Amino acid sequence: MNATAHDPRFHTPLLRAAGIGVALSVVIGVILLAFAWPSVTASPKDIPVGIVGSGEQLTAIEDQVTDQADGAVKLTEYDDRAAAVAAIERREAYGAIVLSADATTAPEVLIASAANTAVAQLLQGVATQIQAGVDAQIRTQVEAGVAAAQQQAATQLQQALAAVQAGQAPQLPAAGAATPFTIPTVTVTVTDVVPLADTDERGTGLAVAAFPLVLGGLLGGVLLSILIKGAARRLFAVVVYSAAAGLVLAGVLQGWFGALQGSYALNALALSLAVGAISATVTGLYGLLGTPGIPVGAVVMMLFANPLSAATMPVEFLLRPWGAIGQTFPPGAAATLLRDLSYFPDADVSAPWTVLSLWFVGGLLATVVAIFREHRRALAAAPAVAVA
Repeated sequence: MNATAHDPRFHTPLLRAAGIGVALSVVIGVILLAFAWPSVTASPKDIPVGIVGSGEQLTAIEDQVTDQADGAVKLTEYDDRAAAVAAIERREAYGAIVLSADATTAPEVLIASAANTAVAQLLQGVATQIQAGVDAQIRTQVEAGVAAAQQQAATQLQQALAAVQAGQAPQLPAAGAATPFTIPTVTVTVTDVVPLADTDERGTGLAVAAFPLVLGGLLGGVLLSILIKGAARRLFAVVVYSAAAGLVLAGVLQGWFGALQGSYALNALALSLAVGAISATVTGLYGLLGTPGIPVGAVVMMLFANPLSAATMPVEFLLRPWGAIGQTFPPGAAATLLRDLSYFPDADVSAPWTVLSLWFVGGLLATVVAIFREHRRALAAAPAVAVA
């Protein structure tokens, strides 16, 4: 038995033990804050939604949506329904409200559940509000029609009584002369322009994939930094790992779970670049800073970039400017790119491709710097070895 285990001289001082406990509690608090803060403070703000219409009807709907949404929706006018659909497919808008010039034609609310289910539900609520407004207008019209019919009947009755009192035959309305009164029926329709796939009806696959993607990138970066000796070999290992991980993840997410749609090759390339961007960042920091580079990379990607990735909520739900900042890091760019590749082929994906490429190349360049450092150290050590 080790004698030092029971020797108080070799025990950790109580003050130091207490300090470690307090420090760890602060770390736990920071982790909780990092992951919970975006969700707790999430609030929709200026979600882009299109609107098609003209005249007083358009103004009335805009005022109604503005009042009810309380700043959550930002309306943008489009010329017609086709233009609004194109904007949704390019991810310039989450949905649209289409009003017809014909008062008897029901309004239509366009949604895109593939963009985000929370926003789709919000727009369905807007459709309910519009329906309530339409019903109120119909009730007003019906009440006005009933009042007019009652007034007409009272006038005819007074005229008939006056004729009888004057000894004249009352003039009765001819059969069928009464104007038929119909109650209009207008139902607001909701059309899902870009629905989720049948294999991922609730969109959970894309949302759930974000965290394992970050974890896989970090795990690869940490293990490659520790296990692979030599910066050049570490650089090679990162490239191989990224390519293989992309193929495996795409096979699981698309071939097995059905969470991804579209081209398998493009999805695999996007996943490879995402994993590589995170892994290369960690290995690059390790090459520049040594062992401290590993926790620095982990903190940046896990506690900062991942909560701001907007993988489970729209960017507009996060406090400004954190949503936009999150899109400049690999987790946010990867989440946006995978959704666009799966459901929005017309969307502009140049930004997420660029972000992932810059992080991946930047990490590789940092590793290349480490290669030159190792080479210089080897040259500096060579004379000493020769002398010895």
